[in-house]
Amino acid sequence: MRSVTYSMNVSLDGYIVGPDGDFNWTEPDEEVFRSWIDEIREVGIHLLGRRLYETMLYWETADQDPALDDSRLEWAAIWKRLPKVVFSTTLSAVQGNARLASGGLAEEIKRLRNEPGQGDIAIGGATLAAEAAESGLIDEYRARVYPVLVGGGIPFFPRRERRVDLELVETRTFKTGVVYVRYRVAH
Repeated sequence: MRSVTYSMNVSLDGYIVGPDGDFNWTEPDEEVFRSWIDEIREVGIHLLGRRLYETMLYWETADQDPALDDSRLEWAAIWKRLPKVVFSTTLSAVQGNARLASGGLAEEIKRLRNEPGQGDIAIGGATLAAEAAESGLIDEYRARVYPVLVGGGIPFFPRRERRVDLELVETRTFKTGVVYVRYRVAH
């Protein structure tokens, strides 16, 4: 069965976006960016909320930017091919290899887990991840923790009403001080 993963950059104080909506502190160096490329290669389909979808739209045409280096071009090629499902109540159309979700998140994940396919089901965006977490649908949490305190904003983890035990699967420290942690939900 395909795993559902939630992976984002996060400040040390637990936010994916600061109080002013800024996330420029997450600009990865080559080593961290390469880790994102390695991770996205393992993804079979990506579920996104509207805000993250709109942020990631850049990558649909980024291959036309002559200033991009080889690793950014590699990311763009992988992202462009990757099937995406966008959850939005305000969008009427999406671009590239994406489709609007026709049902709820839990139904979509159940359907995707039951269909044949390679790779993980990745969830992007805190709001969507919070809904999946509340329903117990996330199998792994992956965070690249940046050495910065942003003081508020959109939290990586939603407020929870129940405890979830996790098992450490992997850690990695990058030269810039970013620390990657990967946890599997303990069953």
